[in-house]
Amino acid sequence: MKAVVSACLLGENCKYSGGNNLDPRVAEWLGDRGCEAVPVCPEVLGGLPVPRVPAEIADGGVTARDGKSVDREFRRGAALALEIARREGAELAILQPRSPSCGVKEVYDGTFSGRRVPGMGVFARLLAENGFRVLEPEDLEGL
Repeated sequence: MKAVVSACLLGENCKYSGGNNLDPRVAEWLGDRGCEAVPVCPEVLGGLPVPRVPAEIADGGVTARDGKSVDREFRRGAALALEIARREGAELAILQPRSPSCGVKEVYDGTFSGRRVPGMGVFARLLAENGFRVLEPEDLEGL
């Protein structure tokens, strides 16, 4: 089995700050099940640099903290990452919580205040709409 995984969860320095969100639970869960990881970062695939200005979803679009729309880059990257998931035959996705790309259950509210709201990131939503099971690392404990 293959799983598309947010690259930052596997230790790739691709998040907006230039760091990562390494989560050992993800690699352990994958290894325990003989599941192959297919790492993707939709934001990088969409052409955004590392590091980059943080972005949040507001009014249906993705905007950077400096006010610049990065919606096109987020959507392009999500589409490319979806193509990778399909090409690789991934059966599920394990994604970074709260990310404007990968958040599964909630995202930041677009005010850059740290406030969270229910919702999905651009890539997570695209995967779900295309029949992929989308999970966050905390969801792995019950599987």
